[in-house]
Amino acid sequence: MLRIGLTGGIGSGKSTVAALLSMRGVPVIDTDEIARQLSQPGQAAYAEIVQAFGEDILDTNRCIDRNRLRERVFESADERRRLEAILHPRIRETVQKKLTEIDAPYCVIVVPLLIESGFIDVTDRVLVVDAVENIQIQRTAARSGLSEAETRRIMSAQASRAQRLQQADDVIDNNADRKHLEAEVERLHQWYISLAATRKKS
Repeated sequence: MLRIGLTGGIGSGKSTVAALLSMRGVPVIDTDEIARQLSQPGQAAYAEIVQAFGEDILDTNRCIDRNRLRERVFESADERRRLEAILHPRIRETVQKKLTEIDAPYCVIVVPLLIESGFIDVTDRVLVVDAVENIQIQRTAARSGLSEAETRRIMSAQASRAQRLQQADDVIDNNADRKHLEAEVERLHQWYISLAATRKKS
């Protein structure tokens, strides 16, 4: 099975692209969702995260407040690496398990920090959703209510646009409207089906 690693900066439109591919019947593995599940009370990473970062990251229900945790890790590279050391091996293990359960020509693995986290080796091709900086900031504000300063802080902790594009096998340009994006997704969907069929023959 062809494994596509889908990535892009904050506000680039990764989730929209993943949803459009899912609507076309493509299996999608979302590592952000896996991380969220692993961080729930009673799950594999919960106790270790609380031990590492303290109980002030918990909300009134003793669930991990992702906004508080995000603020902590984006203020310090050391804190970010500590969280990644807890989550990434478990995420990788979960992804590998899910891959064995999928029967399809190709699947998509959504990894926001694909370039930074070393997840490239789990994929066959890297698909980057690309958007210019001001559009990323506008979309993030509309979706999450984050200020420009907060968004820029997150962007500075991610690979640069140039670094992502350098690693890309395929690129979806998401600087235009929804109609353009849907056409881009359909184009790549057909290409991946064709590519998967060629690989199967060989």
